[in-house]
Amino acid sequence: MYKIQTLDRISAIGLDKFPRDDYEIASEIMNPDAILVRSHDMLSMELNPTVKAIARAGAGVNNIPFKELAQKGVVVFNTPGANANAVKELVIMSLLLASRPVIAANRWVNSELKGKGAEIASLAEKGKKNFIGQEVKGKTLGVIGLGAIGAMVANTAIELGMNVIGYDPFLSVDAAWSLKSEVKHAETLDTLFAKADYLTVHVPETPDTKGLINASTIKNMKDGVRIINIARGGLVNNEDVLAALNSGKVSCMVTDFAAEELLNNDKVICMPHLGASTPEAEDNCAVMAVKELRDFLETGAIKNSVNYPKCKMDSEIPAGGTRLCIAHKNVPNMIAQFTSVLGNAKYNISGMIDQNRNDIAYALIDVDGKIDEAAVNALSAIPDVINVRPIYA
Repeated sequence: MYKIQTLDRISAIGLDKFPRDDYEIASEIMNPDAILVRSHDMLSMELNPTVKAIARAGAGVNNIPFKELAQKGVVVFNTPGANANAVKELVIMSLLLASRPVIAANRWVNSELKGKGAEIASLAEKGKKNFIGQEVKGKTLGVIGLGAIGAMVANTAIELGMNVIGYDPFLSVDAAWSLKSEVKHAETLDTLFAKADYLTVHVPETPDTKGLINASTIKNMKDGVRIINIARGGLVNNEDVLAALNSGKVSCMVTDFAAEELLNNDKVICMPHLGASTPEAEDNCAVMAVKELRDFLETGAIKNSVNYPKCKMDSEIPAGGTRLCIAHKNVPNMIAQFTSVLGNAKYNISGMIDQNRNDIAYALIDVDGKIDEAAVNALSAIPDVINVRPIYA
């Protein structure tokens, strides 16, 4: 019986994917095998040593110390693409809000026309000249980052009649195939900045991307550019954008990351991190997270981990056999030591795969028969082995 601890409210549609005969799920549970989390802050949380994996029902993992956990053999998963449609729709809405001042217009109608009765229609006609916007059709959208969300935004913008330029030096084959042929590729960010009437950012926040939108990069943008940030707050230097808004270099910014300095500014639309706040997105993220945990716990497979390599055996665990899941340091001679231990213990290896990610590696080894505790302990005692978990067929 596997034990799953939930640290936040997780969609019931996702939790129902755990077969109750094999899984126990609770927010308070002794010795959990894995944890399901959304926004709970785990950075200073003391984990039970029984925890083998954590699945974050969402893309960002800033609330999880995944690098430190890798050294303890805890695999951390996220759910890239599961909330992509929800975020894409918010980006498209932001694109339109940046073009047509409907929020300001609505505020004016509610405050200035209240109580005017029969005069409302004529007053509205007179006042609408103060809220003229522009159409997005024919304008150029620059998309930085063409992953699941960026690609969907680019394709939808094409359908709206926009010209779209994308920049992504790490564009995957799958993402490239998903893009409409009309999406143009920018060789450099400066090329994109020079052409974009609208700019939307869809990259993770890393030391390389933090403050990507700043005074230096804004100088290379078109005058009057409109900036949309629904990805990560740290991608934008707010002070630099505010200065550009005051000078007129930037016309408007729509952000999903409210900050004190951005509030009550007529040229800034702030939202309270609504990106994936739809029941559909929560369901999709939970379903994907549950599948990742089940695949890992039941077969040892790793997919969509942020701290361990992708790794999967093509075959099932041999009948009556054992699959060894070995987390280890990515150093020479590890496989030879594994096979030596198993050979000396008279176990036949029927399948093996070993993958690495930076300084961490992960091996799956199928052996005939049920491996005994002594052999598991011998493998665990090898220097640079982080942990060993047997799965019995």
